[in-house]
Amino acid sequence: MAQIARSLARSLRIDEDLTEALALAHDLGHPPFGHAGERALDDAMGNAGGFDHNAQSLRVVTKLEKKYASFDGLNLTWETLEGLVKHSGPSLGKSGPVPEPVLSYSAKQDLDLDTFASVEAQVASLADDIAYNSHDVDDGYRADCFSFAELAEVPIAGRLLAQVDAAYPGVEGPRRLYEVNRRLITAMVDDALAETGARLAALQPESADDVRHAGHAVVAFSRAMQRELDDLRKFLFTRVYRHERIMRIMVAAEGVVADLFRRYSTDMDALPPEWSEQAPAHDARAFARHVCDFIAGQTDRYALAEHRRLFDATPDLR
Repeated sequence: MAQIARSLARSLRIDEDLTEALALAHDLGHPPFGHAGERALDDAMGNAGGFDHNAQSLRVVTKLEKKYASFDGLNLTWETLEGLVKHSGPSLGKSGPVPEPVLSYSAKQDLDLDTFASVEAQVASLADDIAYNSHDVDDGYRADCFSFAELAEVPIAGRLLAQVDAAYPGVEGPRRLYEVNRRLITAMVDDALAETGARLAALQPESADDVRHAGHAVVAFSRAMQRELDDLRKFLFTRVYRHERIMRIMVAAEGVVADLFRRYSTDMDALPPEWSEQAPAHDARAFARHVCDFIAGQTDRYALAEHRRLFDATPDLR
């Protein structure tokens, strides 16, 4: 994602460093097991402000990282913090409430939650779309969730497969898959550059605020490409995200996170010393957030190791 974001930024002649920083930091708040872990934590935190991975990314870089003697968090620019929160669009006016950590921070340093973010943040968000579309095709095939014949039923994938087969007759599975994916990334990048260039030309922004107040995203795919990607996502949703084996693993992963939250919440000694010693003792909501912060910072492997340490049986997530 970061490589794609930086390439887009260079082609558009915008701030490459800001774009890359947002690309590298945008998923810092993801808990173990990705969206499955996020659902489990949001449910566990239902009475304590909920959980949102974008809001958690903000907490990581403004509160949880402790590097400097005079303040918590990292020494990041306003544009970086704004982009972490708003890369997918304005926070206010969207369906659902704004996460508590975002509102709390914005009350101290206004992030203009009702506007769009910078061009750089929008580029980072679109690069994320490009990266996960291509990687999910790759992962889905390698996990045996679909065949090339089934993938060819999706219009954009079918065209790219035909190009690969014409250029490299008889190429084997992994190489065939890679050639399709690299063409898919190129098609999405080229389309995004053309559409974004046209939107910026129409807007003629003279400042970053002109982009923020445009009333719509200026970084986007064309309508034709968006329709094709919608078809691809529908295919991936059915064949990968809702595949019986994947669903079984995700349900088990949610259970692991839920188990850890309950155990840490009722047994402070189950937390590592550096976390138990800093735990808020007389504030139930603050303690729940403290436990949530600890779990959200775990990797998949660490979460499973913790579950094996604390429970008699741990599911096999394979």
